[in-house]
Amino acid sequence: MTMVQQAVFLVGGRGTRLGHLAQETPKPLMEIEPDRRFLDYILENTARQGFTEILLLAGHLGEQVEARYNGMRVRGANVSVIREHAPQGTGGALRLAADRLDSVFLLANGDSYFDINIRALAAGLPTKAAARLALREVPDPGRYGSVVLENETVVRFLEKDPHMAGPALINGGIYVLRREVAESVTGPCSIESDIFPELAATGRLEGKAFDGYFLDIGLPETLSQAKLELPLQRERQCVFLDRDGVLNADSGYTHQPEDLVWIAGAREAVRYLNDRGCLVIVITNQAGIAKGYYTEEDMHRFHHAMTIGLAAEGAHIDDWYHCPYHGAGIVAPFAVADHPDRKPNPGMILKALADWPVQRQGSFVVGDRESDLEAARRAGLQGHLFDGGNLLEFLKSLTNR
Repeated sequence: MTMVQQAVFLVGGRGTRLGHLAQETPKPLMEIEPDRRFLDYILENTARQGFTEILLLAGHLGEQVEARYNGMRVRGANVSVIREHAPQGTGGALRLAADRLDSVFLLANGDSYFDINIRALAAGLPTKAAARLALREVPDPGRYGSVVLENETVVRFLEKDPHMAGPALINGGIYVLRREVAESVTGPCSIESDIFPELAATGRLEGKAFDGYFLDIGLPETLSQAKLELPLQRERQCVFLDRDGVLNADSGYTHQPEDLVWIAGAREAVRYLNDRGCLVIVITNQAGIAKGYYTEEDMHRFHHAMTIGLAAEGAHIDDWYHCPYHGAGIVAPFAVADHPDRKPNPGMILKALADWPVQRQGSFVVGDRESDLEAARRAGLQGHLFDGGNLLEFLKSLTNR
Protein backbone atom coordinates (compact mmCIF):
# COMPACT_ATOMS: atom_id res chain seq x y z
CA MET A 1 0.00 0.00 0.00
CA THR A 2 1.32 3.45 -0.91
CA MET A 3 0.38 6.95 0.12
CA VAL A 4 0.62 10.30 -1.63
CA GLN A 5 3.77 12.00 -0.35
CA GLN A 6 4.52 14.64 -2.99
CA ALA A 7 2.98 18.13 -2.92
CA VAL A 8 3.38 20.61 -5.78
CA PHE A 9 2.55 24.31 -5.43
CA LEU A 10 1.87 26.85 -8.16
CA VAL A 11 3.64 30.04 -7.09
CA GLY A 12 4.18 31.77 -10.42
CA GLY A 13 1.24 34.19 -10.65
CA ARG A 14 1.79 37.93 -11.18
CA GLY A 15 -0.72 39.12 -8.57
CA THR A 16 -2.07 41.88 -10.80
CA ARG A 17 -5.10 42.57 -8.58
CA LEU A 18 -2.73 43.44 -5.73
CA GLY A 19 -1.33 46.32 -7.79
CA HIS A 20 1.86 47.88 -6.47
CA LEU A 21 1.98 45.43 -3.54
CA ALA A 22 3.03 42.63 -5.91
CA GLN A 23 5.32 44.61 -8.20
CA GLU A 24 8.48 43.55 -6.40
CA THR A 25 7.25 40.54 -4.38
CA PRO A 26 5.59 37.34 -5.60
CA LYS A 27 2.08 37.07 -4.23
CA PRO A 28 2.73 33.88 -2.19
CA LEU A 29 5.72 35.60 -0.54
CA MET A 30 3.68 38.43 0.94
CA GLU A 31 4.77 38.96 4.55
CA ILE A 32 2.06 38.13 7.09
CA GLU A 33 4.14 38.32 10.27
CA PRO A 34 7.78 39.36 10.69
CA ASP A 35 9.77 36.89 8.54
CA ARG A 36 6.72 34.65 7.98
CA ARG A 37 5.35 34.68 4.47
CA PHE A 38 1.93 33.55 3.27
CA LEU A 39 3.49 30.51 1.62
CA ASP A 40 5.09 29.49 4.93
CA TYR A 41 1.64 28.84 6.40
CA ILE A 42 0.64 26.68 3.45
CA LEU A 43 3.84 24.63 3.44
CA GLU A 44 3.71 23.96 7.18
CA ASN A 45 0.06 22.94 6.99
CA THR A 46 0.89 20.50 4.19
CA ALA A 47 4.10 19.04 5.60
CA ARG A 48 2.54 18.30 8.99
CA GLN A 49 0.12 15.96 7.22
CA GLY A 50 2.88 13.65 6.06
CA PHE A 51 3.93 15.06 2.69
CA THR A 52 7.68 14.58 2.48
CA GLU A 53 8.55 16.21 -0.87
CA ILE A 54 7.43 19.70 -1.87
CA LEU A 55 7.97 21.19 -5.34
CA LEU A 56 7.42 24.90 -5.94
CA LEU A 57 6.68 25.86 -9.55
CA ALA A 58 7.86 29.45 -9.76
CA GLY A 59 7.48 32.03 -12.51
CA HIS A 60 7.08 35.78 -11.87
CA LEU A 61 9.98 36.93 -9.65
CA GLY A 62 10.90 33.27 -9.29
CA GLU A 63 14.41 34.11 -8.19
CA GLN A 64 12.96 35.25 -4.87
CA VAL A 65 11.12 31.97 -4.42
CA GLU A 66 14.27 30.03 -5.27
CA ALA A 67 16.47 32.06 -2.93
CA ARG A 68 14.16 31.60 0.05
CA TYR A 69 12.90 28.04 -0.37
CA ASN A 70 15.14 25.90 -2.53
CA GLY A 71 16.74 23.29 -0.27
CA MET A 72 14.63 24.21 2.75
CA ARG A 73 13.15 21.60 5.08
CA VAL A 74 9.70 22.20 6.54
CA ARG A 75 8.46 19.81 9.25
CA GLY A 76 10.48 16.99 7.69
CA ALA A 77 9.58 17.78 4.07
CA ASN A 78 12.26 18.62 1.51
CA VAL A 79 11.50 21.70 -0.62
CA SER A 80 12.83 22.37 -4.12
CA VAL A 81 12.02 25.00 -6.73
CA ILE A 82 11.45 24.62 -10.47
CA ARG A 83 11.46 27.90 -12.38
CA GLU A 84 9.83 28.64 -15.70
CA HIS A 85 11.70 31.20 -17.80
CA ALA A 86 8.72 32.23 -19.94
CA PRO A 87 5.03 32.34 -18.94
CA GLN A 88 3.46 28.91 -19.45
CA GLY A 89 0.20 29.20 -17.55
CA THR A 90 -0.55 26.84 -14.69
CA GLY A 91 -0.86 23.85 -17.02
CA GLY A 92 2.37 24.61 -18.85
CA ALA A 93 4.22 25.04 -15.57
CA LEU A 94 3.03 21.63 -14.49
CA ARG A 95 4.17 20.10 -17.78
CA LEU A 96 7.70 21.43 -17.15
CA ALA A 97 7.78 19.42 -13.93
CA ALA A 98 6.35 16.21 -15.42
CA ASP A 99 9.59 14.23 -15.10
CA ARG A 100 9.74 15.06 -11.37
CA LEU A 101 6.19 14.03 -10.55
CA ASP A 102 5.02 10.94 -8.69
CA SER A 103 2.29 8.80 -10.24
CA VAL A 104 -0.24 10.52 -7.96
CA PHE A 105 0.53 13.86 -6.31
CA LEU A 106 -1.01 16.84 -4.58
CA LEU A 107 -1.26 20.12 -6.49
CA ALA A 108 -2.26 23.40 -4.87
CA ASN A 109 -2.32 27.13 -5.44
CA GLY A 110 0.27 29.08 -3.48
CA ASP A 111 -1.94 32.15 -3.05
CA SER A 112 -4.92 30.62 -1.21
CA TYR A 113 -5.07 28.99 2.21
CA PHE A 114 -7.64 26.22 2.62
CA ASP A 115 -7.37 24.55 6.01
CA ILE A 116 -8.56 21.01 5.38
CA ASN A 117 -7.61 17.45 6.16
CA ILE A 118 -5.58 16.94 2.99
CA ARG A 119 -5.21 13.24 3.74
CA ALA A 120 -8.98 12.86 3.38
CA LEU A 121 -8.72 14.43 -0.09
CA ALA A 122 -5.78 12.20 -1.10
CA ALA A 123 -7.13 8.87 0.12
CA GLY A 124 -8.34 6.34 -2.42
CA LEU A 125 -8.45 8.11 -5.79
CA PRO A 126 -10.44 5.69 -7.99
CA THR A 127 -8.82 4.32 -11.14
CA LYS A 128 -11.43 6.00 -13.35
CA ALA A 129 -10.64 9.45 -11.94
CA ALA A 130 -7.75 11.57 -13.22
CA ALA A 131 -8.09 14.18 -10.49
CA ARG A 132 -10.02 15.19 -7.39
CA LEU A 133 -10.73 18.78 -6.34
CA ALA A 134 -11.21 20.18 -2.84
CA LEU A 135 -14.34 22.34 -2.92
CA ARG A 136 -15.60 24.99 -0.53
CA GLU A 137 -19.12 26.35 -0.15
CA VAL A 138 -19.22 30.15 -0.03
CA PRO A 139 -22.17 32.53 0.31
CA ASP A 140 -21.03 34.77 -2.56
CA PRO A 141 -19.43 32.82 -5.46
CA GLY A 142 -19.43 35.71 -7.95
CA ARG A 143 -15.73 36.47 -7.52
CA TYR A 144 -14.70 32.87 -8.03
CA GLY A 145 -17.13 31.11 -10.33
CA SER A 146 -18.75 27.90 -9.12
CA VAL A 147 -18.50 24.13 -9.47
CA VAL A 148 -21.48 21.84 -10.10
CA LEU A 149 -21.12 18.54 -8.28
CA GLU A 150 -23.24 15.41 -8.71
CA ASN A 151 -22.51 12.34 -6.56
CA GLU A 152 -18.91 13.50 -6.00
CA THR A 153 -18.36 13.95 -9.74
CA VAL A 154 -17.70 17.44 -11.11
CA VAL A 155 -20.03 17.87 -14.08
CA ARG A 156 -19.38 21.49 -15.07
CA PHE A 157 -17.91 24.85 -14.11
CA LEU A 158 -19.79 28.16 -14.10
CA GLU A 159 -17.84 31.31 -15.01
CA LYS A 160 -17.28 34.23 -12.64
CA ASP A 161 -20.31 36.50 -12.53
CA PRO A 162 -20.75 39.34 -10.02
CA HIS A 163 -24.50 38.70 -10.13
CA MET A 164 -24.18 34.98 -9.32
CA ALA A 165 -26.35 34.04 -6.35
CA GLY A 166 -25.08 31.81 -3.59
CA PRO A 167 -24.41 29.74 -1.71
CA ALA A 168 -22.39 27.62 -4.12
CA LEU A 169 -19.33 25.40 -4.27
CA ILE A 170 -16.09 26.93 -5.50
CA ASN A 171 -12.70 25.52 -6.39
CA GLY A 172 -10.65 25.53 -3.19
CA GLY A 173 -7.31 25.42 -4.98
CA ILE A 174 -6.13 22.01 -3.71
CA TYR A 175 -6.15 18.97 -6.00
CA VAL A 176 -5.00 15.37 -6.23
CA LEU A 177 -3.81 14.54 -9.76
CA ARG A 178 -2.42 11.63 -11.69
CA ARG A 179 0.86 12.29 -13.51
CA GLU A 180 -0.86 11.55 -16.83
CA VAL A 181 -2.66 14.89 -16.51
CA ALA A 182 0.66 16.75 -16.62
CA GLU A 183 1.98 14.52 -19.39
CA SER A 184 -1.05 15.32 -21.57
CA VAL A 185 -0.25 19.06 -21.63
CA THR A 186 1.30 20.11 -24.95
CA GLY A 187 1.86 23.83 -24.39
CA PRO A 188 0.94 26.88 -22.33
CA CYS A 189 -2.54 26.52 -20.84
CA SER A 190 -4.57 26.85 -17.66
CA ILE A 191 -5.32 23.90 -15.42
CA GLU A 192 -8.50 25.55 -14.19
CA SER A 193 -9.83 26.87 -17.52
CA ASP A 194 -8.57 24.24 -19.96
CA ILE A 195 -7.72 20.95 -18.28
CA PHE A 196 -10.36 20.59 -15.56
CA PRO A 197 -13.36 21.34 -17.83
CA GLU A 198 -12.12 18.71 -20.27
CA LEU A 199 -11.79 16.13 -17.48
CA ALA A 200 -15.26 17.04 -16.21
CA ALA A 201 -16.72 16.55 -19.69
CA THR A 202 -15.40 12.98 -19.75
CA GLY A 203 -16.49 12.13 -16.17
CA ARG A 204 -12.92 11.83 -14.87
CA LEU A 205 -12.98 14.68 -12.35
CA GLU A 206 -14.06 14.14 -8.75
CA GLY A 207 -14.91 16.76 -6.16
CA LYS A 208 -15.06 16.64 -2.38
CA ALA A 209 -16.52 19.43 -0.28
CA PHE A 210 -14.74 20.67 2.85
CA ASP A 211 -15.75 23.42 5.28
CA GLY A 212 -12.35 24.52 6.58
CA TYR A 213 -11.11 28.09 6.84
CA PHE A 214 -10.55 29.54 3.35
CA LEU A 215 -8.76 32.72 2.27
CA ASP A 216 -7.50 33.87 -1.11
CA ILE A 217 -5.04 36.80 -0.90
CA GLY A 218 -5.71 38.04 -4.43
CA LEU A 219 -7.06 41.42 -3.28
CA PRO A 220 -5.53 44.08 -1.02
CA GLU A 221 -8.39 43.68 1.46
CA THR A 222 -7.98 39.89 1.70
CA LEU A 223 -4.23 40.30 2.14
CA SER A 224 -4.99 42.59 5.09
CA GLN A 225 -7.42 39.98 6.36
CA ALA A 226 -4.68 37.34 6.18
CA LYS A 227 -2.39 39.44 8.37
CA LEU A 228 -5.08 39.59 11.03
CA GLU A 229 -6.37 36.03 10.89
CA LEU A 230 -3.64 33.61 9.86
CA PRO A 231 -1.47 33.94 12.99
CA LEU A 232 -4.54 32.93 15.00
CA GLN A 233 -5.51 30.16 12.59
CA ARG A 234 -2.08 28.59 13.01
CA GLU A 235 -2.76 27.86 16.68
CA ARG A 236 -4.61 24.57 17.18
CA GLN A 237 -5.95 22.42 19.93
CA CYS A 238 -3.88 19.28 20.31
CA VAL A 239 -4.79 15.76 21.38
CA PHE A 240 -1.79 13.84 22.72
CA LEU A 241 -2.20 10.08 22.35
CA ASP A 242 -0.28 7.30 24.03
CA ARG A 243 0.49 4.56 21.48
CA ASP A 244 0.35 0.99 22.84
CA GLY A 245 -3.10 0.26 24.24
CA VAL A 246 -4.61 3.40 22.72
CA LEU A 247 -3.83 3.23 19.00
CA ASN A 248 -2.54 -0.33 18.68
CA ALA A 249 -2.96 -3.48 20.72
CA ASP A 250 -0.13 -3.91 23.24
CA SER A 251 1.36 -7.39 22.83
CA GLY A 252 4.44 -6.54 24.87
CA TYR A 253 7.21 -4.42 23.36
CA THR A 254 5.31 -4.29 20.08
CA HIS A 255 7.59 -3.21 17.24
CA GLN A 256 7.17 -5.47 14.20
CA PRO A 257 4.92 -4.03 11.44
CA GLU A 258 3.36 -7.48 10.96
CA ASP A 259 2.27 -7.38 14.61
CA LEU A 260 0.34 -4.13 14.17
CA VAL A 261 -3.25 -4.62 15.35
CA TRP A 262 -5.30 -1.45 15.56
CA ILE A 263 -7.47 -0.71 18.57
CA ALA A 264 -11.15 -0.64 17.54
CA GLY A 265 -11.99 2.77 16.09
CA ALA A 266 -8.38 4.03 16.33
CA ARG A 267 -7.85 5.03 12.71
CA GLU A 268 -11.32 6.53 12.55
CA ALA A 269 -10.59 8.43 15.76
CA VAL A 270 -7.45 10.02 14.31
CA ARG A 271 -9.42 10.93 11.16
CA TYR A 272 -12.12 12.46 13.38
CA LEU A 273 -9.55 14.66 15.12
CA ASN A 274 -7.90 15.59 11.80
CA ASP A 275 -11.27 16.62 10.38
CA ARG A 276 -11.85 18.84 13.40
CA GLY A 277 -8.56 20.63 12.71
CA CYS A 278 -6.76 19.34 15.82
CA LEU A 279 -3.10 18.51 16.01
CA VAL A 280 -2.63 14.82 16.83
CA ILE A 281 0.68 13.96 18.50
CA VAL A 282 1.80 10.58 19.80
CA ILE A 283 3.81 10.39 23.04
CA THR A 284 5.10 6.89 23.77
CA ASN A 285 7.49 5.28 26.25
CA GLN A 286 9.69 2.82 24.37
CA ALA A 287 11.71 1.05 27.06
CA GLY A 288 12.25 -1.89 24.71
CA ILE A 289 14.93 0.16 22.96
CA ALA A 290 16.90 0.60 26.18
CA LYS A 291 16.43 -3.07 27.03
CA GLY A 292 17.81 -4.18 23.66
CA TYR A 293 14.62 -5.84 22.38
CA TYR A 294 14.56 -3.66 19.26
CA THR A 295 16.16 -0.52 17.86
CA GLU A 296 14.92 2.97 17.15
CA GLU A 297 15.03 2.06 13.45
CA ASP A 298 12.64 -0.83 14.19
CA MET A 299 10.32 1.57 15.99
CA HIS A 300 10.40 4.01 13.05
CA ARG A 301 9.46 1.18 10.67
CA PHE A 302 6.52 0.36 12.91
CA HIS A 303 5.45 4.00 12.92
CA HIS A 304 5.75 4.09 9.13
CA ALA A 305 3.39 1.12 8.90
CA MET A 306 0.96 3.00 11.14
CA THR A 307 1.32 6.10 8.96
CA ILE A 308 0.42 4.15 5.82
CA GLY A 309 -2.55 2.54 7.53
CA LEU A 310 -3.81 5.91 8.70
CA ALA A 311 -3.36 7.48 5.25
CA ALA A 312 -5.64 4.84 3.76
CA GLU A 313 -8.27 6.05 6.21
CA GLY A 314 -7.63 9.69 5.24
CA ALA A 315 -5.87 10.37 8.54
CA HIS A 316 -2.43 11.35 9.82
CA ILE A 317 -0.34 11.85 12.95
CA ASP A 318 1.29 15.29 13.08
CA ASP A 319 4.31 14.17 15.08
CA TRP A 320 5.70 11.26 17.07
CA TYR A 321 7.65 11.65 20.32
CA HIS A 322 9.21 8.65 22.00
CA CYS A 323 11.31 8.02 25.10
CA PRO A 324 13.85 5.19 24.63
CA TYR A 325 15.30 5.55 28.15
CA HIS A 326 14.90 3.21 31.11
CA GLY A 327 16.83 2.66 34.32
CA ALA A 328 17.01 -1.10 33.70
CA GLY A 329 18.35 -0.66 30.18
CA ILE A 330 21.33 -2.59 28.84
CA VAL A 331 21.99 -0.34 25.82
CA ALA A 332 24.42 2.20 27.24
CA PRO A 333 23.13 5.45 25.70
CA PHE A 334 19.59 4.69 26.87
CA ALA A 335 20.25 3.23 30.35
CA VAL A 336 19.01 6.30 32.20
CA ALA A 337 16.80 6.17 35.28
CA ASP A 338 13.88 8.58 35.61
CA HIS A 339 14.62 10.39 32.36
CA PRO A 340 12.60 13.63 32.11
CA ASP A 341 10.94 12.35 28.92
CA ARG A 342 9.76 9.07 30.40
CA LYS A 343 6.18 9.21 31.56
CA PRO A 344 4.99 10.01 34.20
CA ASN A 345 7.48 12.83 33.60
CA PRO A 346 6.12 15.42 31.14
CA GLY A 347 9.21 15.88 28.92
CA MET A 348 7.68 14.64 25.66
CA ILE A 349 4.61 16.81 26.09
CA LEU A 350 6.68 19.86 26.97
CA LYS A 351 8.86 19.35 23.89
CA ALA A 352 5.79 19.15 21.69
CA LEU A 353 4.35 22.29 23.25
CA ALA A 354 7.59 24.08 22.38
CA ASP A 355 7.76 22.67 18.85
CA TRP A 356 4.16 23.21 17.78
CA PRO A 357 1.68 26.14 17.94
CA VAL A 358 -0.57 24.41 20.45
CA GLN A 359 -3.60 26.17 21.86
CA ARG A 360 -3.53 24.88 25.42
CA GLN A 361 -7.20 25.54 26.09
CA GLY A 362 -9.08 22.48 24.89
CA SER A 363 -5.95 20.33 24.46
CA PHE A 364 -5.69 17.06 26.39
CA VAL A 365 -3.92 13.72 26.76
CA VAL A 366 -5.38 10.23 26.26
CA GLY A 367 -3.57 7.24 27.72
CA ASP A 368 -4.27 3.79 29.11
CA ARG A 369 -2.17 4.12 32.28
CA GLU A 370 -2.06 6.39 35.27
CA SER A 371 1.45 7.44 34.23
CA ASP A 372 -0.06 9.05 31.11
CA LEU A 373 -2.48 11.05 33.24
CA GLU A 374 0.28 12.10 35.63
CA ALA A 375 2.41 13.31 32.71
CA ALA A 376 -0.55 15.36 31.52
CA ARG A 377 -1.04 16.85 34.99
CA ARG A 378 2.63 17.82 35.27
CA ALA A 379 2.42 19.51 31.85
CA GLY A 380 -0.65 21.47 32.90
CA LEU A 381 -3.08 19.56 30.66
CA GLN A 382 -6.13 17.45 31.30
CA GLY A 383 -5.67 13.69 31.01
CA HIS A 384 -8.25 11.02 30.18
CA LEU A 385 -7.94 7.30 30.87
CA PHE A 386 -8.86 5.02 27.97
CA ASP A 387 -9.51 1.56 29.40
CA GLY A 388 -10.56 -0.19 26.23
CA GLY A 389 -13.46 -0.24 23.83
CA ASN A 390 -13.84 1.91 20.74
CA LEU A 391 -11.44 4.86 20.62
CA LEU A 392 -13.60 6.88 18.23
CA GLU A 393 -16.61 6.69 20.51
CA PHE A 394 -14.40 7.52 23.50
CA LEU A 395 -13.02 10.66 21.82
CA LYS A 396 -16.45 11.75 20.67
CA SER A 397 -17.64 11.54 24.27
CA LEU A 398 -14.81 13.89 25.26
CA THR A 399 -15.10 16.42 22.44
CA ASN A 400 -18.89 16.69 22.27
CA ARG A 401 -19.39 17.66 25.89
